[in-house]
Amino acid sequence: MPPLPPAPRHARTWLLALLILLALGAGIGLRDPSPPDEPRFALAARAMVDSGDWLVPRRGHEAYAEKPPVFMWMQAASWTVVRDWRVAFLLPSLLAALATLALVHAAAGRLWSRRHAPWAMGALFVCLQFGLQAKRAQIDMVLVALTTLSLCALLRHLLAGRDRRWLAVAMFAAGLGTVTKGVGFLPLLVLLPWLGVRRRQTHLPTRRVAGDAALALAAFAAGAAVWLAPLGLALLRNPDPALQAYAHELLFRQTGERYVNAWHHVQPPWYYAQTIATLWLPGALLLPWLLPAWWRRLRRGDPRYVLLLGWAALVLLFFSLSPGKREVYVFPALPALCLAAAPLLPALLRRAGVRRLLCGWLLLVGALCLGAATSGLADAAWAARLAASRGIEPADMRTLLWALGVLGAGAWVLAAVFRGRRIALALVLFTAMVWMTYGLALAPALDASSSGRALMQRVDTRIGADGELGAVAWREQHLLQARRPMTEFGFKRPWHLQWRDAAAWAAQAPERRWLWLPDEALNPCVDRGRALRMGRASRQDWWLVAGTDIDPHCQAPPFARDGD
Repeated sequence: MPPLPPAPRHARTWLLALLILLALGAGIGLRDPSPPDEPRFALAARAMVDSGDWLVPRRGHEAYAEKPPVFMWMQAASWTVVRDWRVAFLLPSLLAALATLALVHAAAGRLWSRRHAPWAMGALFVCLQFGLQAKRAQIDMVLVALTTLSLCALLRHLLAGRDRRWLAVAMFAAGLGTVTKGVGFLPLLVLLPWLGVRRRQTHLPTRRVAGDAALALAAFAAGAAVWLAPLGLALLRNPDPALQAYAHELLFRQTGERYVNAWHHVQPPWYYAQTIATLWLPGALLLPWLLPAWWRRLRRGDPRYVLLLGWAALVLLFFSLSPGKREVYVFPALPALCLAAAPLLPALLRRAGVRRLLCGWLLLVGALCLGAATSGLADAAWAARLAASRGIEPADMRTLLWALGVLGAGAWVLAAVFRGRRIALALVLFTAMVWMTYGLALAPALDASSSGRALMQRVDTRIGADGELGAVAWREQHLLQARRPMTEFGFKRPWHLQWRDAAAWAAQAPERRWLWLPDEALNPCVDRGRALRMGRASRQDWWLVAGTDIDPHCQAPPFARDGD
């Protein structure tokens, strides 16, 4: 029987898009928000829906001033459509990931050719950090969708120059990105390498600088006004000091001061080299070939490479100069680098050395997954200790180990079947398998423990139907997962002040009131021998204290770790 002819290029693109959709969408609705960031955003979004106040996000009764509310608006709006928080809290990240892939595909088709568009999209999909952010309810995936839209529109405006509407789109997206997470202005950095391009490439389209500048400022202001306009009107109408403090904290301390003088996540200048070497795998494996090829094209002055690579380098430099660093900060540069790699990948993957390296990567990942699975299944004591340290039920631990085993076996099968010239297909299929397995098996197996749901179910059962629950030094997932209203005494307040109010609250009805708190927040006012240890989560033991076991006259001293 003769072999089947290859599918048309557009059909292969649609098959790739369908595979990506199934992989990234797999498991949505099967888990709850889990730390560190997901519960606080979901909690703020739920408070918006419950209270009708969408201007100021809240964590408990305190204003949450660490991030603008745009992402939480998206989650709350998603809930109004789907009416299911398990779906709604992940929906903005999923849609943003799909939009980013579509933007990269379209931009590659314009910058290079339609033949290279699937290569750019596939390259971005297989990088580990992209899938991690697409499957998490964090702001960064939405931010990257907006920065990618802004960058691609700016490239179209600068390189083609036929339609100033793209400048307006780019600047509006940058303004909206800035009020989504302060660094949304990053695409504007592409204007710096553009200045060098303009001096060397006199044949590129000229434009009216004053008119473009006015249009750019107006579009940027319109994007930022999505949030700043209602906030400004509220500040003018309401002299409430709490609202003024919220605006000052968010607009100044959490932006400029946090960049210049970060007070946490402090890392050395070379920190992002390890991010690239790990979270950008397997794409980072190709850098020994890509870097020389990019350098040759930069020396020729190709404006497409100058803008893409120059902008990515400026993003890396911008975040490296700040003392505070997190892996997700440099994520916006990844789509641009995939665009720059796209025209080189078909020839690169014809090299025997590159194919062997990528095949070795698949075999190594498969070996690690199989090793973890077999060691856990063969050594029940080791698996039980690991499960106990993370609060994972034995049945869920077995599911986790079997899922890892399936992943490992799948990696080896793909490496054997698609070795050689089809190794790129193996990488795409394995990446899809990873995120399907994560969504359908791994994340649900970890959900009860990581989300705090199992812990709060035990608390609810222990205090009985008439019990009232208060919390000191609580975590967002506990308030989110509480099965009944939970009284809290502030999140960022010092713990000894929370204790003062909590003790007074418990003393009003000690027979039915209980306090929920971590081991670090237990104080001399409590008889530790009578406190109930409910489980371990967030690397801490959590306790339940009956109101009758609290000395109402004791004054809690300041704690060594007093507040967050």
